[in-house]
Amino acid sequence: MTLPETMYGIQLVGHGGPQMLVANDAITTPRPGPGDVIIAVGAAGVNNTDINTRIGWYSKGDNDAEDAAWTGEALKLPLIQGADVAGRIVAVGDGVPESRIGERVLIEPSLREANGAPLPKLWYFGSECDGGFAQYTRVASLHAHAIDTDLTDAELASFPCSYSTAENMLTRSRVSAKDTVLVTGASGGVGSAAVQLARARGARVIAVTSPSKAEGLIALGAETTVPRDADLIEALGPNSIDVVIDLVAGPPWPQLLDVMRPGGRYAVSGAIGGPIVELDVRTLYLKDLSFFGCTVLEPEVFPNLVGLIANGAIRPLVAATYPLADIAKAQAAFQEKAHTGKIVLTV
Repeated sequence: MTLPETMYGIQLVGHGGPQMLVANDAITTPRPGPGDVIIAVGAAGVNNTDINTRIGWYSKGDNDAEDAAWTGEALKLPLIQGADVAGRIVAVGDGVPESRIGERVLIEPSLREANGAPLPKLWYFGSECDGGFAQYTRVASLHAHAIDTDLTDAELASFPCSYSTAENMLTRSRVSAKDTVLVTGASGGVGSAAVQLARARGARVIAVTSPSKAEGLIALGAETTVPRDADLIEALGPNSIDVVIDLVAGPPWPQLLDVMRPGGRYAVSGAIGGPIVELDVRTLYLKDLSFFGCTVLEPEVFPNLVGLIANGAIRPLVAATYPLADIAKAQAAFQEKAHTGKIVLTV
């Protein structure tokens, strides 16, 4: 197809509230460079990363600081955010077979290649480069994974960021069928993905969530749930958990270490309850615990995830969809935390 000269999209123009998200119908449509593909975006999911970047949450100083992106570096604004993308390839650059045109794809959000060359350090799609909150987007062919499925674009867009983050945490912490796994923030996108993926590995899963969402998580594979304001030591007992998949942190964090068995593994990729926690180092070393901070995907994670989606081993969980123009409403709904699963923007 012939790409249009301009396209519609949502641009982040600065750090702050939703007014920093500006609709623009005259954005220059990206063209493929060597090794690139252009994707007509069908749907793109809403993530904590998008909101955290917008408000400058990643900054260790004030929210307008130069380190207010997740990498600790300044953003290049205006920026099209959006890490969760499902769509079809409509154009290819030099070195990419034309046979890829027409493929349905998911974009791997953790990028190792861009602009025709390996990156010296990893980028995140929609952060260090433009993402999917627009009609078209560009990415290295390496990161556009073909998928054959009857799922809708909105359903597919519920997977990339949340499920790859969850699968990466399970991979890093070596979750197996022998383990009892505790998932905090279990009703969110990453948490509900972790419940499904851990259960797919045969693990016993305990989910921390609000009572109103317990039934849905049991249906996803959790054996039982614990209210998020419960005393975990009282509810579960000390030394009862092999692996903690944590997305919350916050003041109750020390309890997570107390319920872990000696030799237990702790993986974290979020801190929605607060990033500053109190650590008794004696608990860490006397129990021989292992900690895993998880952002960059292991190379095998996304291909494995695509395989699980294609063979139906995991299912999408879409809480709501909004048109791209209603991104502010979608992010407001996301921040209310009343949903289970993903909120997705249709393009």
